[in-house]
Amino acid sequence: MTTTNTVLIPAKIAENAQTSQYTSTNAVTLIDKFTATNYSGTAATLSVNLVAAGGAAGDANLISKTKTLQPSETYTFPEIVGHVLTSGAFISTIAGTATAINIRASGRVIS
Repeated sequence: MTTTNTVLIPAKIAENAQTSQYTSTNAVTLIDKFTATNYSGTAATLSVNLVAAGGAAGDANLISKTKTLQPSETYTFPEIVGHVLTSGAFISTIAGTATAINIRASGRVIS
């Protein structure tokens, strides 16, 4: 088995529509860090789903629902860190506004 440290989601602005951000392919992925920063001047929200292969984002796989980040706040989502994604599983997010929150995730891919 080979373990590779990698950026799962390069730094980007979270969309205000449910969006698949990272899919584990032909491997197992361990999430080590998931960070969101509100760069806007008002409070903003972010929801995160960890979805099984073949599934769709919804209440059954919602890990963090509408987490409010205050202006300039950074949150590291301890409720997501340590979770495992099997092949085909994915991270999906939805922000409350289109231009407020930057996200980034890193982890280990085991193949």
